[in-house]
Amino acid sequence: MMKLAGALLKLTMIAVIGLFLYSSASIWFYGNKHDSVKTDAAVVLGAAAWGEEPSPVFKERINHAIKLYKEKKVEKIIFTGGKAIQTDLPESVVGKNYAVDHGVRESDILVETSSRLTEDNLKFAYEKGKKAGIESYTIVSDPYHMKRSVLLAEKIGMNVYSSPTTTSAYRTWETKLPVYSKEVLFYAGYLVTLPFEMINKKEELPSG
Repeated sequence: MMKLAGALLKLTMIAVIGLFLYSSASIWFYGNKHDSVKTDAAVVLGAAAWGEEPSPVFKERINHAIKLYKEKKVEKIIFTGGKAIQTDLPESVVGKNYAVDHGVRESDILVETSSRLTEDNLKFAYEKGKKAGIESYTIVSDPYHMKRSVLLAEKIGMNVYSSPTTTSAYRTWETKLPVYSKEVLFYAGYLVTLPFEMINKKEELPSG
């Protein structure tokens, strides 16, 4: 029994290490994937705003969306994100103001001001987009954030493509590692729960 328990423990450790190595590699390589596809709108995932100014991370995301817009790779921009504290402007409004100041027509901008998490960023952006007749989306965020963001978007039914920022404010490993580690944990958790979700979906299907 002791030998069996030891063998199972080793197999479990190998499986866990393999899971994290696979998750890490997937996030890394996906972060360098740029879909050169024209879509109806860029969805800029929310990040911190400092008063009326976007944080460096948010600014790089906004600049990337503006670049896509000016290159006519997207027709509209959807900014996402609510308030960190009650007295702040919503992140999405800060993003909109910055984009208008940098040449984006206000009529080509949509905002949602309620979300605080990535899942809600995407859900509320999708709701805004459907009302505006938008059918295809380009997700704009930092490279390490892209894998999970696209998976979440596809899960709620969005027709999405990936366009990570090329000039992320996370420039040193001191700033990159916490973000990267968090995304690896999230993605590994997603992979672990995926089989159970598939089983639940099959059980929900009506019988023939």
